[in-house]
Amino acid sequence: MATAKYTKGKDGYFQAKVWDGTYTEKGTKHRVTVRTKKSSRALEEMVREMDEKVRNRDILKESKASVQDYARTWLEIYKHDVELNTKAMYRRIIDVHLDILKSVPISSIRKTDVLICLNAASGKTRTQEQILLTLKQVVKAAITDKHISPAVYMEIFDGIRIKKQKVTDKRPLTQGEKDAVFSADFTNMQKAFVYVIYGCGLRRGEALALERSDFDFKGKKLKIDKSLAFDENTPYIKSTKSQNGIREVPIPSNVLPFLQEYCRCLNGARLFFTAGKDIMTKSSYVKFWAGIRQKMDSPDLTAHIFRHNYCTNLCYQIPTVSIKKIAELLGDDEKMVIEVYNHIILDKEDAQKAVEMALNC
Repeated sequence: MATAKYTKGKDGYFQAKVWDGTYTEKGTKHRVTVRTKKSSRALEEMVREMDEKVRNRDILKESKASVQDYARTWLEIYKHDVELNTKAMYRRIIDVHLDILKSVPISSIRKTDVLICLNAASGKTRTQEQILLTLKQVVKAAITDKHISPAVYMEIFDGIRIKKQKVTDKRPLTQGEKDAVFSADFTNMQKAFVYVIYGCGLRRGEALALERSDFDFKGKKLKIDKSLAFDENTPYIKSTKSQNGIREVPIPSNVLPFLQEYCRCLNGARLFFTAGKDIMTKSSYVKFWAGIRQKMDSPDLTAHIFRHNYCTNLCYQIPTVSIKKIAELLGDDEKMVIEVYNHIILDKEDAQKAVEMALNC
C-alpha cells in the first residue's frame, strides 16, 4: 500500500505550503497554505492544481493603481537609465495622453482604453505611435509584475495599427533650396551649420556637437563621435545614435574652404554655441534654425531634409559608391538605406544593359 504524502494534523486537516507565483518584498517566494479535511490524495490534487496555475501564470496580484499611475511607476523603475530626452517623451505621453486613463485600473485595461487614447490624438501620427509604444511596454511590465494575464496582451493590441501619414521631411532639397545654400545671406555660424549638414549629411545633434578638433582639413575628413541633445532647454553631449554613428565622412570641396576659415577664426572649441556659453541651448537653436529657414525662404525646411538630400544624391551615384558605403557615411545600416531609398536604386537599374554587358564579353 502506497504511503500517504501528507499526514493529518491534530486539527483534522491535511495541509501544505505552496508557492502562489508571487514574491515577498525581500524577493523570496511567497507561499500560501492549502488545506483540506478530505485526504492526502485530495491535498495532492489541490497542490498540483496550484502548481499548474503558477506555470500558466494564471495567478495575478491585485493592483489598485490606475493605468496612468502604474505607467509613472514603470517609467521610474523600468526606464530609469534611458536618455533624458527619451524619458521626457515618455513622461509627456503619460502625463498628457494617458490622463484619460487615470481612473482605469491597470489590471482592467482593455483594447477600448487603448483606442480611446489613440483616437484622442487623431491626426498626430507620431504622437499616436508614441502612445502605442508606451502602452505596449507598460502592459508588458504589468504582465511581468503579474497584474495582467499574458493572454490579455494579444487581446488588447492585436489588430491595432497606426495609419501612416506623409512625412514632410522625407524629401530632398528643392532646386531653390539648393541654390539658397550658397546664395542666402547667412551669418557665419548659420552658413557653417548649413554647409555641414548639406555637405556631410550629419544629423542635427551630430552637427551641433562638432568641435574644431573633429576636422582634418588636410585629409578633407570630418570625424563624428558624439551628439548634442536637450533636457528641456539644457544641452548635454551624448553618444551617437548607434555604434554605426561613429564614423568619418569626406568634406566636399565646395564647402571645405569656408569651414576651414570658420574654424580658424573660432575663439572656443565648439562650432555652434549660444552667446555667453560654449554650447547651444534648445531655445537658441530654435531661433537659429528659424533664421536659416527665413533666409532660405522655406518655412517647412528641417535639418533632416538636408540629410535626406545627402543620401538621395549618394544613391544616384550607385554603383560608383556602394549601398554599404552610403550606410557607413550616414552612420546607419544598409537595411535603412534600402528601405527608404529603394525607389531611387530601382530607378537607376537597367536590366537590359546589365545583361548585355554581362553576357557579351
